[in-house]
Amino acid sequence: MTMKVGGARSEPIAANRRHVATPAAAAGLAASQPIDRATFMGVTRAEMTPAVQAAIQSLLGELDDLKAEVDRLKARLEEAEGLADRDPLTPLLNRRAFLRELGRARTFAQRHGFPLSLVYFDLDGFKALNDRLGHSAGDAALHAVAERLVANVRESDVVGRMGGDEFAVVLMPADQAAAEARAGALAHAIEQDLHLPGAADARLRVSYGVREIGPEIDPESLIAQADAAMFDAKRQRKAG
Repeated sequence: MTMKVGGARSEPIAANRRHVATPAAAAGLAASQPIDRATFMGVTRAEMTPAVQAAIQSLLGELDDLKAEVDRLKARLEEAEGLADRDPLTPLLNRRAFLRELGRARTFAQRHGFPLSLVYFDLDGFKALNDRLGHSAGDAALHAVAERLVANVRESDVVGRMGGDEFAVVLMPADQAAAEARAGALAHAIEQDLHLPGAADARLRVSYGVREIGPEIDPESLIAQADAAMFDAKRQRKAG
């Protein structure tokens, strides 16, 4: 699903924010929306003329409109920021957002004293599947892999697509041994039939590397180490 987010300046300011009430309209406004304050800047209601009361009420309405506009702009900004964090093809975080969340997860784990680990996945045979079935099937395969990762992790875990056919998951809490076991289960889930349109039985093998996350290494280096472990596992499997 594609969402279009307009710029913050794409909509004109509502006309009523530029409106100056006529005396008759101001009097009607004062009658329909009485001022809900006993005084305004030290002046009591009894000391105000109907026109002054109407003008103040109009100003209060303008403030309410401006607050509502600020709330709308904040919501649109949050939506735009969320879209900027998302991988364009799958429902996962993109690389930049994943690295940020990896850093946050590590800080949280250190503060509360529990282990966490990083798993780096690579889809073996993806290029052959993409060439055989076409790019649309390749995109569907990546989306299916992403959905299976999300369906088989916990809410506390972080999942991202690192680019191409590579994915990463932060598992917490999980030390090296626990992460190895969970990574194997995730790989098994991915390696089942992907149920791609036009393919009776489309499967991918998965290589992965696991790295328990310590406090001394920055997120980029952690990714590089888990990636290296994944390639080492791929070489060992091919050699065997």
